Amino acid sequence: MSSTSSAASEKARSAPSRGRRGWLRQGVLLMLAMGCGVLVANNPFRPSSENPDATARGYLRFKEILSYVDRDYADSVDTEALADYAVGQMLEKLDPHSVYIPARDREKTDSFLQSDFDGIGIEFNLFRDTMTVVAPLSGGPAEQAGVQAGDQILSIANKRVSGGHLSTIRLSELLRGPRGSSVSMELRRRGQAHLLNLTIPRSRVPNASVDAAYLVDGQTGYIKVSRFASNTYDEFKAALADLRRQGLTRLVLDLRGNPGGYLDRATQLADEFIGGSRKIVYTDGKGEQYDSQTYARVAGEFEEGALVILVDEGSASAAEVVAGALQDHDRATIVGRRTFGKGLVQQPIALSDGSELRLTIARYYTPSGRSIQKPYGANYAEYRADVANRAAHGELQSADSIRFAKELRFRTDHGRTVYGGGGIMPDVFVPRDTLAHSAYVTKLLSHGVARAFALSFYQAHKAELEGLRFEQFHATFRISDAQLVSLAAQAAQVGVTTDVASIRRCAPLLRNQLKAYIARSAYGPVAYYTVLREQDPELQRALHVVSDSTAQLALLGK
Repeated sequence: MSSTSSAASEKARSAPSRGRRGWLRQGVLLMLAMGCGVLVANNPFRPSSENPDATARGYLRFKEILSYVDRDYADSVDTEALADYAVGQMLEKLDPHSVYIPARDREKTDSFLQSDFDGIGIEFNLFRDTMTVVAPLSGGPAEQAGVQAGDQILSIANKRVSGGHLSTIRLSELLRGPRGSSVSMELRRRGQAHLLNLTIPRSRVPNASVDAAYLVDGQTGYIKVSRFASNTYDEFKAALADLRRQGLTRLVLDLRGNPGGYLDRATQLADEFIGGSRKIVYTDGKGEQYDSQTYARVAGEFEEGALVILVDEGSASAAEVVAGALQDHDRATIVGRRTFGKGLVQQPIALSDGSELRLTIARYYTPSGRSIQKPYGANYAEYRADVANRAAHGELQSADSIRFAKELRFRTDHGRTVYGGGGIMPDVFVPRDTLAHSAYVTKLLSHGVARAFALSFYQAHKAELEGLRFEQFHATFRISDAQLVSLAAQAAQVGVTTDVASIRRCAPLLRNQLKAYIARSAYGPVAYYTVLREQDPELQRALHVVSDSTAQLALLGK
């Protein structure tokens, strides 16, 4: 429209003027064209090929509104924060797992799936606003500098952290930093009158995802995988090979609480158990470019032998892919409770400002065709509350409370019935331990009371513990009634009201948990899991199933 007006206006002018202005206009248009080319080249916006007009209108509408808010709103606003919020709300309308990660949060988000990180390497507990070392990581900078379990960290980089009301996340950030840099720390150690001042160089610290791997008896192995990180498959393969050398012939693989991670690491792990070239998982998306099928392709380390997979409501995504594949092929018995039900595939898309969009592009399906994803609607809060709702409806206590739609019935290789559309249902259901999840025990653990008590005990009896082999400690050590009373008194100091009935009812569990924490500081993570096993009904059931070959073959329809 403006071009037409301009042309009419030019006709009213003299020829020389028209010529000069024409050349000027051509120059301006050329500059604009060049400028537009740069803008287009640097603008990541590309309308959808299926619905380009609507996509373009939405894009321009948001841009226009944000411009008006920035220019004319009565108060000053943070337009970047507003844009982040708007994007987050938009993605929630799609599904529960498409997310936007601001640039400032990407490193923290990515570190969860890395096999190592830059830091000093300590595990710590936060109790009564005091940071206490649970254990320095083996071979890490902190251990080499002399940091010991039970040391209280008073300051980091000249910043007071004891009594500073800092979160666990913030404390971890203070300890981490670029490789080669150093961090100064002030420590208090039991039995020493003077404070310790250390300067510890940061370096690469292993971030293991295989938390424990050991033989329960001469034949039965136990491996705990906490997530599928970049080095998980290598860690797992090394652990399995070591247990095989020790005589392993049957295995319990613990995926409880495993939230997933890298799909390819999970399928590699599953391939260690699945023979031939059978399917492990497939994805189905909007276009063929997002469809994929993954098959077993290597001769695995443990394709024969009794296998049990432990799962619960915290097992999600890649963990469910492993459990689903092994169940569909009747390769493993699944023990525990129904898994979370996260079967959506996210593709990470790096954005120009360093932020990242993780957009759902497909769904996971098990070899039999089951969708892992549980139902979701527009109510994001309700989706997040699903596990709590399961507990309220009795599902975590009784398998009879679980309902699957008949049309979502599938068959395993040997004809057993399995269901899709809501996670992986175990072959052997184990109800959740009500004592372990009682309100009193949950408060003791969440406030860090139990771990703080164990650390204090470890410090007071360190010399005695060092004189015992773990086998001696495990066979003879017991938490007394007086120590449970002392634990309750310590808890009361931080607002956990003493509940005598709960203490009496949960006494065996609390004794075991405290003993496990002490074993962690004195003997390491394998000792911790070995002690915990005694009060772990799910693991006890799994060990029974894996050792009863006749019963397991019947469960698998063989």
